[in-house]
Amino acid sequence: MDERKDFVMAEPKSNIAQVDPAWDQICAEARQAALDEPLMGGFLHACILHHKSIEKALSYRIAAKLASNEMSMVVVREVVEEAYASDPGLVQAARADLVAIYERDPACHRLLQPILYYKGFQATQAYRVGHHLYTKGQRDLAYFVQMRVSEIFGVDIHPAAQIGKGLMIDHAHSIVIGETAIVGDNVSMLHSVTLGGTGKEEEDRHPKIGDGVLIGAGAKVLGNIKVGNCSRIAAGSVVLEEVPPCKTVAGIPARIVGEAGCDQPSVSMNHMLGPQSA
Repeated sequence: MDERKDFVMAEPKSNIAQVDPAWDQICAEARQAALDEPLMGGFLHACILHHKSIEKALSYRIAAKLASNEMSMVVVREVVEEAYASDPGLVQAARADLVAIYERDPACHRLLQPILYYKGFQATQAYRVGHHLYTKGQRDLAYFVQMRVSEIFGVDIHPAAQIGKGLMIDHAHSIVIGETAIVGDNVSMLHSVTLGGTGKEEEDRHPKIGDGVLIGAGAKVLGNIKVGNCSRIAAGSVVLEEVPPCKTVAGIPARIVGEAGCDQPSVSMNHMLGPQSA
């Protein structure tokens, strides 16, 4: 007689801790900061050490910044966490932005700093949530996020604008990025940059910024024009015409003044023109 036994397949363990070196480093930096400055202990625990992952910490930080009498922190955080759960790419982009700042900004000595103190990073992550809401059809909620980001950080990015990963907005004061603007991956820009239109045009009317571009402080790029990959826009320039890849433009109106000087201007962060830029 053929005897059969019921076999139960082993269930995979789900309680194995995931390895996240970046988050581990951030937590270690927070613990050290709390030891160095005990008065900051409560703040550091609330923003970092109380949380189990970078996305939980980011949702708390964004909610703490954007909350108001019009929308509570609990509601804002729920919106952010739902966005992160729906689109893991938002957290991946946040990680890329964080590393970009850490690698490019000589004033950033710890991964902890952008999350806690850098409004450019905080504004960018809030924009990313707003963009997610906009693409999902939750446009009024996206406009609310845009309004609060503008009020709190002085950064006005339309939620329909498309921005790639690895963005650094240094100092992040008076930043304007219009509705149909596109910004590629690994772009760096400084304060008072405008990616705007030239008047009352409708439809596609804002700049298209390529990958690896460096945009200097106070630069204005206006109209539906392309700025090629790995190019540089000098501080204070007004760009009204297309910029070829790997070139440096400067002036009002901006003109080509030379090569970009390196393969990745946005990473080298070299703003010098002429022989010094080599």
